[in-house]
Amino acid sequence: MTSPSEELSHLSSKGLLRSLREVSSPHPPFITIADRELLNFSSNDYLGLSQHPALIEAATRALHDYGTGATASRLVCGSLDLYHRLEEKIAHGKKAEAALTFANGYATAIGTIPALVGKDDTIILDKLAHACLIDAAKLSGATLRVFPHNDLNKLEKLLNSSKGRTLIITESVFSMDGDRCPLADIVTLKEKYGALLFLDEAHAVGVLGPNGQGLAEELSLQPHLDFQMGTLGKALGSAGGSLAASREWIDLLINKARSFIYSTAPAPSQAAAALAALNLLESPEGQKLRQKLQDNIASFKASSPIVPVILGENETALAASQNLLEKGFLVPAIRYPTVPRGTARLRITLSAAHSQEQIKALQKAL
Repeated sequence: MTSPSEELSHLSSKGLLRSLREVSSPHPPFITIADRELLNFSSNDYLGLSQHPALIEAATRALHDYGTGATASRLVCGSLDLYHRLEEKIAHGKKAEAALTFANGYATAIGTIPALVGKDDTIILDKLAHACLIDAAKLSGATLRVFPHNDLNKLEKLLNSSKGRTLIITESVFSMDGDRCPLADIVTLKEKYGALLFLDEAHAVGVLGPNGQGLAEELSLQPHLDFQMGTLGKALGSAGGSLAASREWIDLLINKARSFIYSTAPAPSQAAAALAALNLLESPEGQKLRQKLQDNIASFKASSPIVPVILGENETALAASQNLLEKGFLVPAIRYPTVPRGTARLRITLSAAHSQEQIKALQKAL
């Protein structure tokens, strides 16, 4: 039997050992680690809202009004009015009939996907989909078919031979490459073959669309989607996950999604901060922040806030990350299994909190 120390040694020898960095003071775009202030180019806080006064005020007010915790599942001790207001706001933004919130994005995927399909059904998944989507697909018991990243020809072949209820799962903006799915073409295929479409907008909410609702909003395709998954913990600066869909689907999830039924509800302060972020997203200030983010993306000649610098070997990526750290930049090295073997990389994330001067300094360091 392999011991934990042997497993750790093996990970270390492969350049795959990970450890936690203790952070003492996050103030976008800066972060303090080991008493050293660094420019943070690793966060998914794309609009810099995690420290916004409106979110802090909303969370503080909720602490006074509701206390520190929800104390039980929403089906056990009742569902706070705050959660309902948040879900109504999410549904409105997604042009859906209803929405349901979860503790985080992983819990959203793990709870919803196995509740939507089962052993007699088929899931067709993009190869580069996030780990939470892969894990949820495996947990569902459905036949799992994977198509090469954004390969529409292969997707159609799999649709043509699928059985039972068929669920296509993909992301709008992919978390490690920053590219987009060909959403309009996928919608055409799903309608042609009568499939359902599950779109994870985690890295597009707050970034794309006239109101910051994501790629589906940008392309006016929201009414054509069956399930719109999102996160409240990236561009929205709070925490939690959500799924928007028809009223019937949401009612079914309330009765079948195990991560919803058997989990204590998120802290009320978390929901209040998320609701404040959604309100801010629609305001003139929110529009200015989204425009500043787009300006920063353009200055990096990128297509999204996620900029991968693929270096190949784990040791090369780790050395590059350490080199940047020594120059005052926090840029993580991303390795297998987060990305395929041989594609270790630096993952740069841009935000509205970064100045043009800071971005130019990073470009020079690179």
